[in-house]
Amino acid sequence: MQDVIYQIIGSLGLVFIILGNLMIYRKVNIRRRYTYPLLIAGGICLEVYSIHLGDKIFIALQGVFILASIFGLIKINEKWIRKNLS
Repeated sequence: MQDVIYQIIGSLGLVFIILGNLMIYRKVNIRRRYTYPLLIAGGICLEVYSIHLGDKIFIALQGVFILASIFGLIKINEKWIRKNLS
């Protein structure tokens, strides 16, 4: 039963990342609201699944992916803040 829960978490992560990638070329407002949060959520779900599997390579890969997605979210929000508060 516990394995099924981790498989569901991994599957959700995959779906979130696919949806995030499909939205990456949308308007900045959509990317800021949906794309990067979906990528981060998907990365976290897959990180949990990788930890459960004990696969060190995928644990590291997902950690880097999460950090890159957080960096992208920060950068896109900085641009939005500069544009709207100037």
